[in-house]
Amino acid sequence: MELKRRKFQGVLNILSFNRHFYVYGAIVLTLIIISYFMFSWSNTLFWILIIAFIYGLLMPLVVSAYVYDFSGYYDFNWLKQMNINDSDSKQIININAGFDETSYNLKNHFPKSNVKVFDFYNAEKHTEPAIIRARKVSWVYPNTQQIKSDAIPLKNASVDLIFLLSAAHEIRSQQEKIQFLKECRRICKPDGSVIMIEHLRDFPNFLAFSIGFTHFFSKNTWQKAFQDAGFTTCKEKKFTPFMSIFTFLP
Repeated sequence: MELKRRKFQGVLNILSFNRHFYVYGAIVLTLIIISYFMFSWSNTLFWILIIAFIYGLLMPLVVSAYVYDFSGYYDFNWLKQMNINDSDSKQIININAGFDETSYNLKNHFPKSNVKVFDFYNAEKHTEPAIIRARKVSWVYPNTQQIKSDAIPLKNASVDLIFLLSAAHEIRSQQEKIQFLKECRRICKPDGSVIMIEHLRDFPNFLAFSIGFTHFFSKNTWQKAFQDAGFTTCKEKKFTPFMSIFTFLP
């Protein structure tokens, strides 16, 4: 089975999951316009504020459409550029944070492999409205297991590929990230790898999401977490200017 995405589903997801930000933004924008006609405002300041707010509301949608609707993110063809053979049988796990749009397509890309899905969502720790709303509409892959981020119920050195697709940043604590990645390293075969895709807290994502880029972590933060977790090799490949593919080897 392949997950069929609607046109502009990435944009619709951003609007739906983060609608509180857009409501607040629209209210502030309306207040600015009303105050302009009620009080003596500088035209320059007024238009700077108007353009800034419109930019802040629209640019995340434009970038999301590019990344999630037009870049080929969900077809997994980008794996071919990393010399990952999809014809062999593998043990694969896909770990999410309560929102899963990739597991069905991942299985379709690796039809001969055994794909298991784990969800580390914790209602007490992951309290942001966006992830709570996303979880309510998420597809659930068959036999998805709920886990704790520091305990993956698999044997040592038993997995060929571990996918962390736009999910690991939901673990906000650096120490928790390290413990989670230690578990990923424990279950990863000596010749296996962890593949993580994330937005970064960098300049392109600042241009895309303005203050929202603080929800992501820097490249150095991730590299230090993987190093502290015991991984020996870290490779980064850009997937669009706004996302990075990290490949980590035990």
